Amino acid sequence: MLALDRTLTGIGLEVVRFNFPYRERGSKRPDPMPVLKASIAERGKNAIIGGRSMGGRAASMLAADGFPCLGLLLFAYPLHPARQPDKLRIGHFSEIRVPVLCFNGTRDALCRRDLMEQHVPPTWNMQWLEGADHSLKRVADLETIARETKKWLATL
Repeated sequence: MLALDRTLTGIGLEVVRFNFPYRERGSKRPDPMPVLKASIAERGKNAIIGGRSMGGRAASMLAADGFPCLGLLLFAYPLHPARQPDKLRIGHFSEIRVPVLCFNGTRDALCRRDLMEQHVPPTWNMQWLEGADHSLKRVADLETIARETKKWLATL
């Protein structure tokens, strides 16, 4: 997350990082989705919201609820649990009314490309990072993220 923060800050985005309440408590068990969404809402009104993995999922659900934001910037969206591609997390996709830029790796165990491409709305800007896993840690991926995010921001 620190490298991603530096990458996005480097192209001129103001990034607000925070821990969800469960992390602040030192717990490994995530908070219920309403708590996760409220945590994002406290910080992101009329801004681009998003996050990596579960944070991005919570942001996308918040946007689907009509939260006033300018767009969604998602990293490693967890389309399904590991080894459970039949449990898709897509029920809210059709309710998202803001521009979306989503980065996922082609080797992400939580997002099979064929399933994402089948279900992602055509309005989304979907970027696939070849060979990347759920961590999105490779330097080449960060360079691609910077370039594609900058292009996307120019369209907003």
